[in-house]
Amino acid sequence: MERIEFILLRYIIVFLLCLTLLPAPAAAQETPPDLTAQAAVLLDARTGQWLYEKNPDQKMYPASTTKILTGLLALEKGDLSRVVTISEQAAATGEASIWLKKGEKLTLEDLVWALLLNSANDAAVAIAEEVAGSVPAFVDLMNRKARALGATNSHFANPHGLHNPGHYTTARDLALIARAAMKNDTFCRMVGTKTHNIKREDPDALKLLINHNDLLWRYEYTTGIKTGYTTQAGTCLVSSAEKEGRRLIAVVLNSQGPQVWTDAMKLLNYGFEAFQTVEVVRKGQQVMTLPVAGSKEEVPVVTGSSLSYTFPDAGYRQGVQWKMHLNPKLQAPVKEGQEVGGLTLFYQGRSIGEVPLVAAGEARAPATWYKWVLGMAGALVIFRWVIRTTRRRRYRPRSDRGSGTR
Repeated sequence: MERIEFILLRYIIVFLLCLTLLPAPAAAQETPPDLTAQAAVLLDARTGQWLYEKNPDQKMYPASTTKILTGLLALEKGDLSRVVTISEQAAATGEASIWLKKGEKLTLEDLVWALLLNSANDAAVAIAEEVAGSVPAFVDLMNRKARALGATNSHFANPHGLHNPGHYTTARDLALIARAAMKNDTFCRMVGTKTHNIKREDPDALKLLINHNDLLWRYEYTTGIKTGYTTQAGTCLVSSAEKEGRRLIAVVLNSQGPQVWTDAMKLLNYGFEAFQTVEVVRKGQQVMTLPVAGSKEEVPVVTGSSLSYTFPDAGYRQGVQWKMHLNPKLQAPVKEGQEVGGLTLFYQGRSIGEVPLVAAGEARAPATWYKWVLGMAGALVIFRWVIRTTRRRRYRPRSDRGSGTR
């Protein structure tokens, strides 16, 4: 036991030294931005950390940012090559549109382009009918998908975001939906495109689509995703940006007109300048060498995955702590890659994640023949002891047998 404790202590010291050798983040910008938006969040898309919150869980109207969820469902459940015949209901849907006509035929892909770039409400209805058979059925899909993504404070009533008192979300929920959508390569490519041409039979029909997201022209790191506006919702924007491998999602709801662009850029700049993502634990980093019960061999133990965390300041090292736990019943044989424990990391007293600890080698149990030999040897020793004891009893002197009368 003392030997195991000594080995643990030695490798704990080595692991702590490895942690302190990680690159230090840049100095932080201390003050969060002052926004005109009623509600806003900033999400680190890679680590899932919330870097900024302003009324994050307040019920808000999403307007056309609704179409993030509509577009994602279309890509996940629809056939983009399928030709869709426009219904009367779709053609009659007003506000932002590409003026679809009843009976007109477009591919589902072109409808999704119109949805995400031109924010076309008529395209949203056509997509809903194609994917789910009806708007109510599609709305049911929307609400189920939202709940599955953790957006539990939202309720959707239509696929386009035109005002409905029962159609609402929160800044936090919208960020979760956007994060999932941006993991879809096709969605990400579409919302990051400035202009796109679609095919339509009518030579006079609108074919050139121009993305409503001005941030694609204003902010060099922008990668998407969707604008929105109604009188009740105000000006809304969900934006994403990537810089030096870091991906951020900013949600700004009920901002004031063009201030929405300023709000979004303030948030994104704050995220890139005031925080830095650090790989706290690297996959394959050796932690210790572990004795294994039932084997003469020891196995090197390494981290089974990496762990990254976004820190708010350069002094993060002083706040990082960890706790290791090992399998107390570990016995041979142990295979390479077998999980033998875990490592939980904490920052300022709060858990920031856990990585598995795995064996980087094998610890073999004694071979079967070796066990057989040991067993036979043990049996032979017992047999010889029994024989020797029996002989001693049989040939004891007569005087040892006691006396008696005839």
